[in-house]
Amino acid sequence: MEDINNTSNFIHDIIDSDIAEGRVPADEIHTRFPPEPNGYLHIGSAKAIWINKGTALKYGGKFNLRYDDTNPVREDDEYVRSIEEDLRWLGAEPDGGIYYGSDYFDKCYEYAIKLIREGKAYVCDLNSEEMREYRGTLTEPGKESPYRNRSVEENLDLFERMKNGEFPDGSHTLRAKIDMASPNMNMRDPAIYRIVHTAHHRQGTKWCIYPLYDYAHPIQDALEGISHSLCSIEFENHRPLYDWVVNNIGFEKKPHQYEFARLNLTHTVMSKRYLRELVETGLVDGWDDPRMPTLCGLRRRGYTPESIIEFVRRAGVAKAYSIVDIQLLEHCIREELNTKAQRRIAVLDPVKVTISNYPADKTEYFELPNNPSDPEAGTRKVPFTKELYIDRSDFSDNPPPKFFRLKPGGEVRLMGAYIVKYEDIIKDDEGNITEIICSADLETGNGNPVDGRKVKGTIHWVSSQYAIDAEAMLYDYLFTIENVFDIPEGKGYGDYLNPDSVKKLTNCKFEPALADAKPGEKFQFVRMGYFCADSRHPNTFNRIVTLKDSWEKGKK
Repeated sequence: MEDINNTSNFIHDIIDSDIAEGRVPADEIHTRFPPEPNGYLHIGSAKAIWINKGTALKYGGKFNLRYDDTNPVREDDEYVRSIEEDLRWLGAEPDGGIYYGSDYFDKCYEYAIKLIREGKAYVCDLNSEEMREYRGTLTEPGKESPYRNRSVEENLDLFERMKNGEFPDGSHTLRAKIDMASPNMNMRDPAIYRIVHTAHHRQGTKWCIYPLYDYAHPIQDALEGISHSLCSIEFENHRPLYDWVVNNIGFEKKPHQYEFARLNLTHTVMSKRYLRELVETGLVDGWDDPRMPTLCGLRRRGYTPESIIEFVRRAGVAKAYSIVDIQLLEHCIREELNTKAQRRIAVLDPVKVTISNYPADKTEYFELPNNPSDPEAGTRKVPFTKELYIDRSDFSDNPPPKFFRLKPGGEVRLMGAYIVKYEDIIKDDEGNITEIICSADLETGNGNPVDGRKVKGTIHWVSSQYAIDAEAMLYDYLFTIENVFDIPEGKGYGDYLNPDSVKKLTNCKFEPALADAKPGEKFQFVRMGYFCADSRHPNTFNRIVTLKDSWEKGKK
């Protein structure tokens, strides 16, 4: 992952101040990425990873991966494996170590006992609905629980019985005793333990009480030596509770929490709950569907770690809400692949072309550059025969004005090969064009016409004899609405799913060099866009992005 020594943001300003004031030694900067293993990471996760890993890199510190697996209900080893795979794919090596929140359950329990003994926590019998009623509102203080003043002995006994499984789910909670009149509702005696009789993916059935995130997270940070707990802005109002836990447990080295704005992207959603719903209802082809904003989906589509990190870098780090145009992400992958991707010929909607004056038994080869902007990429030989395929859109028997492709009475250059002239067409009984007859100027294979005439149009082609059959998946935005936060009342995400978010083309004809394409290998299909060999299905190529860069044009 890119070292961001040459960049700065408000988080780095805070760290610089902390170092200057002696709060944190310069050689003890330590960050972490704490995903809950209840789904796959998405591009919003990439921003959090880049901020935390990049900050550690900048200050020569350490970076941890810590699974926030304190809720056993939806967590699974599948997600644990995918998270580490995505992290390493991005280049964010967790050099500080890999940890699990569940491995701190014993310490969390020990500290809960400490809080109870000090009169700072109590067992409450209110159910969830009653707790909401007692909590108050933004303008009215909450009411104290009738169980708030239980004795230390009674609380210790009840908490032990909670741990031993004597009570059903939801019947008791352990709450921190803070201030029911606090203007910050997170400080109104928040629950810090709840009863959940569900086996844990790592701990099995050892526990039936589980610490809540706001209690467990600062403990985990402190035990790992995290200096700066960097998280998204929705946790800003939780920071006083974070500090309360750290201070009241009495850690010598106290981590501090700082917040940044989440990454929001046009034409998509970042809600893991809704992404899971898309998967479970079959609206997409799994978590790695190339239309998904998940990192595995972007990887399968053909996005690179470098393009995603560059996108996150350009989107920037701030505290204010914003939504980033997805065209910036597309621009970043175009910019990279324009210099790196080898060119290949793919005819996605083929129509046959017969060269009337070319020998039927002849094959010759034309050398085409693998990448015109990179001479060191070399060339390849593309076979040329009497029968070819061109894209159906490159011919019109009733052309509009300024149509510079093949048409009656017209000539075009076959890319890298001969100039051909229209002669005739053959149609089927339904009037569809099945074959185009052309003649070639056989003196133009390596240059311009000897008579000096100008030919404006150039089209791509493949030999019908040597072409390979393949499929192309043309992906578009998952949602028709630009900002999913603008969905009107009474409507839902499902009302804005794009019916044209994927088109499958099954009769494509590709140049023979693509037969050796490896899963994940990326190409520019000349005049068609950037494509990636699918990792699941052989002879299938996913369109990453088109050639047109709307974002770049909009900036000029």
